[in-house]
Amino acid sequence: MAAKKLECVKVEKKNGIAWVLLNRPEKRNAMSPQLHFEMDETLKELETDPEVRCVVIAGNGGYFSAGQDLKEFFRENEKNPRGRKAAAEAANRWRWERLYKYDKPTIAMVEGYCVGGAFMQLCAVDFVVAANDTVFSLSEVNWGILPGALVSKVVSDTILPRHALYYACLGDPFDGKEAERIGLINFSVPKSQLVSKTVELAQKLMAKSPAVLRATKHAVRQVRTMDFDQSYDYLAAKGQAIKVGDTEDSYNTGLSQFLDEKSYKPTFEPFALKDAPKKSGKKSAKKAVKKAAKKKAGKKSARRR
Repeated sequence: MAAKKLECVKVEKKNGIAWVLLNRPEKRNAMSPQLHFEMDETLKELETDPEVRCVVIAGNGGYFSAGQDLKEFFRENEKNPRGRKAAAEAANRWRWERLYKYDKPTIAMVEGYCVGGAFMQLCAVDFVVAANDTVFSLSEVNWGILPGALVSKVVSDTILPRHALYYACLGDPFDGKEAERIGLINFSVPKSQLVSKTVELAQKLMAKSPAVLRATKHAVRQVRTMDFDQSYDYLAAKGQAIKVGDTEDSYNTGLSQFLDEKSYKPTFEPFALKDAPKKSGKKSAKKAVKKAAKKKAGKKSARRR
């Protein structure tokens, strides 16, 4: 990371995962101009950080984000067009342009509150895990404005239009279970399982070929706005691009491990990456456990006799 000290963002890197935390817990992580500038720079640096294989966006203090800071983002910039434009550009850049097209897999870990403008990053990331008791709310209609920036667009693209209309027009809050039901998030879990479920998902993603995973998520996002002919051409070019720039040589490596080595079944798991531990260790560990269990069972039956 850059030497510049961050105040509104915290970054923790561990085992390939970068935990990027909005850090204004006293404001329920409401987003100020400074927070937007720091998030924009942080995500830019992490995208090319060799230590990082997956990025998790979360909030410090048990809150994802209460949306934009109405005082600092709006009122204090009313008579400062230059400052207002710079803050808006940074806010939209990291919450959409960067995250939506990010080269590495991204996950939002959501708890506490996810309100208004926070729906931008919620919809931009690849996957979302939320606590059951999270409060989601598109509350803008209750205080006289439209959902901010691209929120109306990204929410209506992410969930069914009827659901988008209902929650945008009524401003009713809803919880994690409802967010999962309407397709806004991937998983709603008890709060005690939030971190473990997020780590589990991140580890599954990091086990894939980075080049193929990157191309796959880009392809799925981009073809949504293409017709069939455009999609054919785009996906053919994307497939060729993987073979040119993939240091893992994923296509040939995967075929070799499946056809020649017979070391994995692609229906159930990815091929082993070059820096991944060999599976023989796992198999031998499983055998050892089974052997110990049989030995224990044999002792019990001997006692009964």
